[in-house]
This record gives sequence, structure tokens and C-alpha cells, in this order.
Amino acid sequence: MMSRQAFLCGLGSLYLSLLFVFLLMDVYARPANNSALKEKPSDSKDENEILPPDHLNGVKMEMDGHLNKEFHQEVFLGKEMEEFEEDSEPRKNRKKLMVIFAKVDINNDKKIGAKEMQRWIMEKTDEHFQEAVEENKMHFRAVDPDGDGHVSWDEYKIKFLASKGFNEKEVAEKIKNNEELKIDEETQEVLDNLKDRWYQADNPPPDLLLNEEEFLSFLHPEHSRGMLKFMVKEIIRDLDQDGDKKLTLSEFISLPVGTVENQQAQDIDDDWVKDRRKEFEEVIDANHDGIVTMEELEEYMDPMNEYNALNEAKQMIAVADENQNHHLELEEILKYSEYFTGSKLMDYARNVHEEF
Repeated sequence: MMSRQAFLCGLGSLYLSLLFVFLLMDVYARPANNSALKEKPSDSKDENEILPPDHLNGVKMEMDGHLNKEFHQEVFLGKEMEEFEEDSEPRKNRKKLMVIFAKVDINNDKKIGAKEMQRWIMEKTDEHFQEAVEENKMHFRAVDPDGDGHVSWDEYKIKFLASKGFNEKEVAEKIKNNEELKIDEETQEVLDNLKDRWYQADNPPPDLLLNEEEFLSFLHPEHSRGMLKFMVKEIIRDLDQDGDKKLTLSEFISLPVGTVENQQAQDIDDDWVKDRRKEFEEVIDANHDGIVTMEELEEYMDPMNEYNALNEAKQMIAVADENQNHHLELEEILKYSEYFTGSKLMDYARNVHEEF
């Protein structure tokens, strides 16, 4: 039979073993301290509030030079686009589409012409503009801690690094004392690009302080002609291979989409090239000389260009104009609902008759 002393000794050993295990678990559970300034993983929501978005609603091309695949839906649905994404019930979507058709058809002749569609596209694009303005007010308050109506580059830099997981107070202290910040190469590259954009948004006389309007240009370059030019320069820089500050068709379609490993990937790659070729030849290259200049790309990128809106209206009508009368009837829009809304309506013809 085990003695009391042996039992207590064994119990003590078990306790020490368990304590050692818990200590190990605690050590391995802690995040590695790669930087003295790092505090916590970045919150993507906070980061998105202060970073210029890659995607701009109602603009035909992304910031990285890719075509905006949702452009048609954005300029046809405006803010109602989210409703079609969230609600996939065909009957409800059909009713919403019929309401939109009636709004676009301002002369009530039961068909939509190019001028009516142009007016609608401009109206929906303006909706995106106003939405960006409202969001900017909230974002500006987030980076203007002292509420003086101006944000300095250092104030923004502190908030940006905080969103990346750096300790905000420590970063602020180091910047105040002109001490070196230990920042990884990738984050530093992003900061350098943002500072270039900051300079561009800083209207004369330059003071590196952005007010609310200038901050809007920083986040949404489509709101400023000067920033639109800067965005075009960035896209040209990324795609221009020979350095002549112009784009040929081969340069425009050479943006890599990944290594083609199988037939499915090859098909995706071919479709991508086909879309870009068509956009280059039929839309961006305005004088059809095989070269896209910075001026042509700027006009193409400007979401409030009325000529572009009319051209887009004609293209959208041509997609669904089955009877070739240069107008859209309700049945045609319902049949091609996926093009206009991203939502496919089944049995459209039967359902139209049910509605009437």
C-alpha cells in the first residue's frame, strides 16, 4: 500500500507537470513579437475606411488597370444593386426591374431609347458620387482626431499604421520625436505610393494638409480632374512596356491573369483577352488609330463624361435589342436581366404575362 509521503510526492510531481504544460501552452499561444511597434492584427474594416479603394463604383476601369466587371450593373441599378445581390427570388427581382424600367422610360412610350438610358446612367453615376461623399465625411472624422478640419500626412500615417497592427501611441511618439520606424518593406512601399497620392490631392498652395474635399479626392480620384489624371498616369505606368506613355493593343491585353495550366484556365484567359481587346478597339481608342493616349484614357475613365454615357447607353441597348429597333422593350430587359442586374430571371415571358 502506498505511503502518505509517497502519495503526496506523486501528487506534487503531477502538479508540476501540469503547471509546465500550461506554461508552454501560454507561451505558444502568444503572438510572435516581430516588431516592438506591432500591437494587434489589422482590422480590415478600419483599414478600408482610410485606404483608397481598388474598386470605384461607376468607373469603367479598376485602379490596377483591370476592367470593372460590374460596371453595367452599377450604372443601371445604382444603390439598388445590393438589393438584387441579397434577394435572389426571381419574382421580386422581376418586379424591381419593372419599376426601374418605368423610371427610365420618362416619356411612357413603353420603350427605352439611348437618350433616356443616357440620362439614367448619369443619374445612377451621380448616386455613386453622392454615396462616396457621405462615406468620406465619416472616414475624414476617423483620421482627423483633433477635429480642426485638416489632416496632416503624419496624422494619416499614424492611423494607417495603426490599421496595420502597429501600436498607435508608440508610432505617434516616434513620429513626433523624428525617431526611426521599423516598418516592413511591403508596408513601406504602400506608404510611399499613398504619399504620392497625398501630394496629388493637396491643392495649391501645397501644405501637406488635406481638408475634407481634398481627402475625398485622395480616396476617390474620380471626384477630381487632377486626381483622375494621376490615376491614368498610374495605369499607363503599369501597362506601358516601352515607356512612350501610350498604350498599344498588345500592351493593353498583356496584363497577366495567371499561368494557364489547363483548358478551363485557357478559356478564362481567352475570354479576358477578348473583353479587353473589344474595349480597347471599340471604346477607349476614340480615333481608332491603334494607340491609346493619356487623354483618351482620361476621357474613358471620367464617369461624368456625357458622351461616354451616351455611348454606353447605345451599347447596353444593342446587347438586348432583339427586334433591332434601337430601343429596349420590357420583355428584352427581362430576358437579358443578367446583363443589367447580375440576376437571371427564369421563365421571363410567362412571368411577364402573369404580372399584366
